[in-house]
Amino acid sequence: MSQVTALLIAQGTPIVFAATLAARIGVPVPAAPFLVVAGGLAAMGQLSWVAVLLAAIVAGNLGDGLWFWAGRRHGYKELKLQCRISLSPDSCVRESEAIILRWGGLSLIAAKFVPGVSVVAPPMAGALGMSLLAFLGFNTLAGAIWAGLFLTIVVLVAVAAVYLVLRYWRRRLFRLGLALPRVDVAELRSLIDAGEPLLIVDVRSRAARQLDGRRLPGAVAVELRDIERWAEQQPRDGELVLYCNGPNEASPPARPVCWRPRASLACAH
Repeated sequence: MSQVTALLIAQGTPIVFAATLAARIGVPVPAAPFLVVAGGLAAMGQLSWVAVLLAAIVAGNLGDGLWFWAGRRHGYKELKLQCRISLSPDSCVRESEAIILRWGGLSLIAAKFVPGVSVVAPPMAGALGMSLLAFLGFNTLAGAIWAGLFLTIVVLVAVAAVYLVLRYWRRRLFRLGLALPRVDVAELRSLIDAGEPLLIVDVRSRAARQLDGRRLPGAVAVELRDIERWAEQQPRDGELVLYCNGPNEASPPARPVCWRPRASLACAH
């Protein structure tokens, strides 16, 4: 892999061009891995992303253009020759013809990602009389989408990884922000029985309260969207207990309101 990377750094654009052209002609050369590696190098500034993309598009048009010309010149004979590698040569021709007739030039875009049809689509378009201008337009768009996807897959994976890390970090900060004293059910029951002055807040959603109508004695139901406005009207020196039915104690507000609660009874049922 290191040798391929070094080779792509030195001659990336010509190699992508040659690999894509060979693949589109029918030579068993995997062009996609070259594009993925080239995309990673382009993201690091060691290759021109635009140059590599243009090389792949031009090579794809040349290779597919040869098959388009063959289909235009030889018609179904060329298709049957290509479909002989299929387990069902007759259905290969019929299915490819149906796709082209139904979707027209747009089928060339889908064909880039469908094994078998990818090879048959250009000559089928030629055999069915698609104009050269239409073929080049749709095939260029198809090549740009296909090559662009593989060129950016490394970047997309990196973005996804960063997104997951940020989500994890934000979740961790959120959990740290909830580092409040906890009270279990038995302890809360003893506090209630002892007549302790507690303000118990049910922060479950309205739907959750409808599904489970049980509520702790004396609890006040407050929607999370109303919690800050409600808090402004409450005394600041009372004992406060929040409870919910969400996982990981995620129901309390992400930022402090007018005070911090005394304790949280999470996932109470």
